[in-house]
Amino acid sequence: MTEIRRLLTDTIEELNQREKRDNRPRFSISFLRRYPWLCVAMYLGFLATYIVMARSDTLADSVWLLVVLFILLNGFFFFDVAPRYRYEDIDVLDFRVCYNGEWYNTRFVPGELIEKILVSPRVEPPQKQQLRKMIATKGELSFYDIFTLARAESA
Repeated sequence: MTEIRRLLTDTIEELNQREKRDNRPRFSISFLRRYPWLCVAMYLGFLATYIVMARSDTLADSVWLLVVLFILLNGFFFFDVAPRYRYEDIDVLDFRVCYNGEWYNTRFVPGELIEKILVSPRVEPPQKQQLRKMIATKGELSFYDIFTLARAESA
C-alpha cells in the first residue's frame, strides 16, 4: 500500500467513525420532520383505504393484511442508514453508487490530510508537486482527487 493510499484510507476510517457510518439502521424521525405533509397524505390515504375495505363485503376479511402491510412498509421511513465509505468504492460505478452516491466526488478532504501528505517523507516530491498544483488549480480537493494522486503514485 502506498503512503498516499494509507493516509487516505485512515482519513476515510476516521470520517466513518466520527459520523457513525457503519451501515446499521438507526431509528430516526427525520423523515417526519422533513416531509410532514407527505406523512399526513400517507395516513389519510391509509384511512380512506381502510374505510373502503372495512365497508366492503368482499374486502372486509383482508383488512388485517392492509394494516400489517402499512405498518411494515411505513416502518422503513423511521430508520436512517449511514452508508460506510470505503477506499475500494472510489471510482467504481456499480449498484453501491445508488446506495451511497458518488461521495468521493462531492465531499472535500480535510486540510489535515493534505498537510500529512505534504509533510510525509514517504511521499515522493513529484506527487507533492502534483498535489500543490491541484490545490492551486481547484482550491478544495475531493476524495477522488487524492485517489487519482494515489493511483499515480502506485503506477
